[in-house]
Amino acid sequence: MDNMIIQSKDLSKIYLRGAEKIVAVDSVSIDIKEGEFVSFIGPSGSGKTSLLHLLGCLDNPDQGELIVDVFSIMKDGKSLSEKKLTPIRRDLFGYIFQKFYLIPTLTVKENILLPYAFMPRNGERQSAEAIAEKLGLAHRLTHLPKELSGGEMQRVAIARALINKPKILLADEPTGNLDSKRSDEIAGILSDLNKEDQITIILVTHNPVLAAKAGRIIELEDGRIRD
Repeated sequence: MDNMIIQSKDLSKIYLRGAEKIVAVDSVSIDIKEGEFVSFIGPSGSGKTSLLHLLGCLDNPDQGELIVDVFSIMKDGKSLSEKKLTPIRRDLFGYIFQKFYLIPTLTVKENILLPYAFMPRNGERQSAEAIAEKLGLAHRLTHLPKELSGGEMQRVAIARALINKPKILLADEPTGNLDSKRSDEIAGILSDLNKEDQITIILVTHNPVLAAKAGRIIELEDGRIRD
C-alpha cells in the first residue's frame, strides 16, 4: 500500500467551445497508492470524469505531469505517443462505464473474453468461467445481453474489465443506470475486489452509498480538488 501507482502534478485539461476556453481539470496534484480505493464526487461539470480520463490515459493532459505505474505519461509538456499508450491502457487498466457497452449479438462469455481480441496471443489469460463464478454469472455464460437484468449486464461489464488482470480499475458512474438494490450489489462487488484482490479502484459517482465504500473521497469543484 505504500507504493504510488498514480502521481499527478498540476495536471490540467482545457477544451475550446467556440471562443470560450473551458478548464475542465485545473492544476490537479494527486497521489494514489497501489491497492487504494478512491472516489471522486462533485456536481456535474466539476471535472470528475475529465480527471478520470486523464488518470486512465483515455485523454491527454494539456499541462502538468503524470506518472502511472512506472510510465511517465506526461512530462515537460509532452505526452506519450498513441502507440506507446495503447499497451499501457490494455495491460494496466480495466474500464467500467455507466453504459454497459455489451455487444448484443455476443453471449456473456464472449463479451467477457472480448479484450483478448486485442491482446498478444502469447499474453497471460484467465478463464471467463472463473470470473463469472466470482461475480455470480456462471449460470448466464451462454445468454445474450437482452436476457439479462441491468445489474447482471453491469456485472458482465465488470468481468470484461477484469479479464486482463488490471492493476487499476476505473469506474465512471457504474451504478448510474441501476436501481438501489442493484446499485448496492455493484458497490459490494467493487469493495470486495479492492479488499480481496487489492485492485486499485478509482471511482466517479453521485451515489453516496457507493462513494462511502472508498477509503478516500475526493471532492472536485470547478476542475479543482476542494479543500
